[in-house]
Amino acid sequence: MTQPEQNGEAHETSEDVKQEAILLERAIGGWRGVIDSGVPTAVFVVAYLVTSSNLRNSLIAAIIAGALIAVWRLIRREPLTQIGAGFVGLLFSAWFASRTQNASDVYLPGMLTNLGYGTAFLVSILVSWPLIGVAMGFLTGDGTSWRQDRELRRVYAAASWIWVGLFYSRLIVQTPMYLAGWVEVQGIVKIIMGYPLFLAAAYFTYRVLQPVFQRKREERAIAKTFEEGSAPDDQA
Repeated sequence: MTQPEQNGEAHETSEDVKQEAILLERAIGGWRGVIDSGVPTAVFVVAYLVTSSNLRNSLIAAIIAGALIAVWRLIRREPLTQIGAGFVGLLFSAWFASRTQNASDVYLPGMLTNLGYGTAFLVSILVSWPLIGVAMGFLTGDGTSWRQDRELRRVYAAASWIWVGLFYSRLIVQTPMYLAGWVEVQGIVKIIMGYPLFLAAAYFTYRVLQPVFQRKREERAIAKTFEEGSAPDDQA
């Protein structure tokens, strides 16, 4: 191993580790979310088919499935971030569909959520405040210092486009199904385009940002090595 490489490892900071840990966690972790969000939807679709389109019983079955998963997470003392938000969303969707008596309306709150998120990401790019940069700054404690770095602004904007594509693609695919009343088909598509697609977007976000973080770390290591090498000369 060369001296620069050794120095690069020696001067890896906790901020570097934290940035990549956060990205990696969202890129290859979170498979619990597939179960937390997918099972209630799957139960709703199956129950809707088995009960000959009985909306009330299908909604009750989905809520019971979501509640059982939440209890299981509590017993195992696992994070409830995903199931908590998902279960609240499930309850609201069930309430909304029960009020309208339209089975397809169980998907409408989620579609509107995708519209909101997609628009938020798009606007953030257009105003040069990409939400991926805002999120990373908040999660790593760096605040808005990334805005002073042109390369970081560029890659954060590129990564944010991935999420614009994610949220709008869900909307584009599912809207015709919603309007046609294809309850069962939309349920299956919703599962496929749910957390599996989310994890894919997180992985590609990691792939876009990680090389830049790596290069920044190497640059800091070289600068640190130069400072340490020149310090004795300054004292002399």
